[in-house]
Amino acid sequence: MSKREFQTEVNQLLQLIVHSLYSHPEIFLRELISNSSDALDKLRHLTLVDEAYKPLSFNPRIDLELDDETKTLTIADTGIGMNEEDLVSHLGTIARSGTKNFLSQLSGDARRDSNLIGQFGVGFYSAFMVADRIEVLSRKAGEEQAWRWVSDGQTGFDIEPAERAAAGTTVLLHFNEEGKHYANSWRLQEIVKKYSNHIAFPIFLTYEKSDWNVEEKRSINTRTTEQVNLASALWRRPKSEITEEGYKELYKSITGDSEDPLFWFHTKAEGSLEYTTLFYVPSKAPLDLYQAEYKAGVKLYVKRVFILDDTRELLPQYLRFIRGIIDSEDLPLNVSREILQQNRVLTSIRMSSVKKILSELKNISASLPEQYLKFIAEYNRPLKEGLYSDFANRETLLELIRFKSTTVVGLTSLADVKSRMKEGQKSIYYITGGAESLLRTSPLLEIYRKKDLEVLVLDDDFDEIVFSGIDKYGDIDLKAVNKSSTSEDLKGEAGPDKAEGMKPLIDKLKATLGDRVKDVRVSVRLADSPSCIVSDEEEPSIQMQQMLRAMGQKEIPAPKPTLEINPDHEIVKKLLARIDDAVVEDASWLLLDQALLMEGVQLQDPVAFVQRLNRILNLSI
Repeated sequence: MSKREFQTEVNQLLQLIVHSLYSHPEIFLRELISNSSDALDKLRHLTLVDEAYKPLSFNPRIDLELDDETKTLTIADTGIGMNEEDLVSHLGTIARSGTKNFLSQLSGDARRDSNLIGQFGVGFYSAFMVADRIEVLSRKAGEEQAWRWVSDGQTGFDIEPAERAAAGTTVLLHFNEEGKHYANSWRLQEIVKKYSNHIAFPIFLTYEKSDWNVEEKRSINTRTTEQVNLASALWRRPKSEITEEGYKELYKSITGDSEDPLFWFHTKAEGSLEYTTLFYVPSKAPLDLYQAEYKAGVKLYVKRVFILDDTRELLPQYLRFIRGIIDSEDLPLNVSREILQQNRVLTSIRMSSVKKILSELKNISASLPEQYLKFIAEYNRPLKEGLYSDFANRETLLELIRFKSTTVVGLTSLADVKSRMKEGQKSIYYITGGAESLLRTSPLLEIYRKKDLEVLVLDDDFDEIVFSGIDKYGDIDLKAVNKSSTSEDLKGEAGPDKAEGMKPLIDKLKATLGDRVKDVRVSVRLADSPSCIVSDEEEPSIQMQQMLRAMGQKEIPAPKPTLEINPDHEIVKKLLARIDDAVVEDASWLLLDQALLMEGVQLQDPVAFVQRLNRILNLSI
């Protein structure tokens, strides 16, 4: 027997699980059954496609055996099994890089944190919540030697050669005080039905069953083995035969989530292609939704045989929050991850599945608006990503996304914005480029408020990139208010006489500011502020340029905005009247700097700004 130490992260993980998640310990059984199901899936797949495994007999089952006297529970399967190397790498270290994120994701909310166990693939360790000693006996399929792994979850683990009659894995739990609550056959059956009823393999429970003997007038205990789950591929049954609870049970069993899903979409396609899809939308966004190493949530089956569950080819990236199953009749059983991208059958299934998901969401938005807003609260941002990456479904996505607005409380759709357009209004307007508080107070919105024109407030950091490539909603133009071009809805605000009258001041500002600005001109979009900045149509805003440089794109040139001045503002009128005074030079810079500050842009020279401001203050006091 050799003594091994746990990897440092495992020690941390065990402490956190045992001490932080103690209020929700029943998930240990869900996780161990899920591990057994995965092992059976893998062996079944190999016996179908790998010549080395085809001769092996495959009798898939999961057995739970409860010993009331010793307070132990055994979970055994006939799956792929593990050898010594597998036991060390799977149970002694955290091999997957994503698993280490588990340690930084814990929130202190035990119910929420318990869901992380399944998401991050560390489910085995949850058994230490209920056991003070765990023994694992395993024999890998195709090998003769079995191995025993033993640990108390504190001092590392022991591993030694052992014997097992057939391939598979047996986990023996020695319950601690907390775990003794689960040394109860009724409780175990309840947990299996709650989490694992639709695991595709039969789960048997062996226990002491007590029956009342009428003749002897006493209870007689007999050792009984019963199947305690349905073991059916629920998604293959007609929708009319599946209850709402059945759908929810399957969702929880395949995701490890303890919360009910928001929605689900069940489709059976027949014809040139035959396949079944069952997609779920989680009630809360997966915690790795915005991580580069996010875990794909859709499992691929072929003729009910599990193939893959970690490929990102089944749905586009912006739908990575979807959980569920694709079961095809037309893909080969030995389809590999490498050829999925080129497979025409899967491409067709993928395209149809995306359209189905978006279509169902559109129906829900119309029929269940309150539920749909719960969805938007979690997934509005990923849908926006789809605008950038999924041109074929852009029109549908524009219908699904919701927006903040200057005229309504909460969120609104583009369809509703269109319905509120003024008579004769040519465009729908939006503003991008910073935090919501800055955007709502931007001088660029002044004339739109004055004319009672609605403006959408797009404050996600990538909104400018996404919407710069979208110029239409149906037959209506989409216009950014912080771009230099002027909409027809604003034309006529500043006539040529005003522009001509301001020419001396415009020339002075251009001469003073030099190459810090691209141009200076009279504004038609200001009502209360003296100045504002705008960007050309084809270039990113000042805020976007700053963000790109912060991300390491050093070749981004220094921003050169166009400065617009309000010809009706008292400050501008006074500067025009004192065009030859020295104070106009300081005021020119302050007009630019304050416009930059109002847009949330960091000044290049704060010291010079303060000095100019002090000189102006000194003259005014």
